[in-house]
Amino acid sequence: MIYIVLILILVGIDQLSKYLTDLNMLEGETIPMINNFLHITYVKNRGIAFGMFQGKLDIISVATIIAIVAIAYYLYKEKNKLSFIEKLGFIYILSGAVGNMLDRVFRGYVVDMVDFRGIWSYVFNVADIWINIGVIFILLDQLILKGKREKEEDKQ
Repeated sequence: MIYIVLILILVGIDQLSKYLTDLNMLEGETIPMINNFLHITYVKNRGIAFGMFQGKLDIISVATIIAIVAIAYYLYKEKNKLSFIEKLGFIYILSGAVGNMLDRVFRGYVVDMVDFRGIWSYVFNVADIWINIGVIFILLDQLILKGKREKEEDKQ
C-alpha cells in the first residue's frame, strides 16, 4: 500500500508541475532561474526522450503501456525478492512512465519544462527525472549493494 501511495505522490508532483507550466506559460516561453544555466522553458514534446520519434504517439503509447504493465507486474511478482532500493527504483521508473503516459493520453503531447543550458540542448520534465532517479537506484543496487550483500552471505 505504501508503494501505491508513493507512486500517486510522484505522479501528482509531475502532473502538478506540467499543469502549472501549461497554465502559466506559452509554448516556447522561457524563464531564467539561473541565467544561462537553468531555465523553465515550455516545450510540447510529441515524441520520447531527447525528442526522438516525434509524431509517433501511437507506437510510443503502446510501448509505454507494455512497459508500465510489465514493471507493475514484475514489482508485484518479485516484491519479496527485491531489495528496498530496487523497489524504489522500479517505483520511480513506473511513476515517470505513468506521468508521461497521462500527458500523451489527455494532452496529445508531453509537457517538458526543465532546461539546463550549457549541459545539453534537451528540455525534459519531472517524470523524466523520476525515471532517471529510478535507473540510478537500480544501478546502485546492482553494482554496489548487491556485491556487498553477496560478500556478506559468503562470510556466513
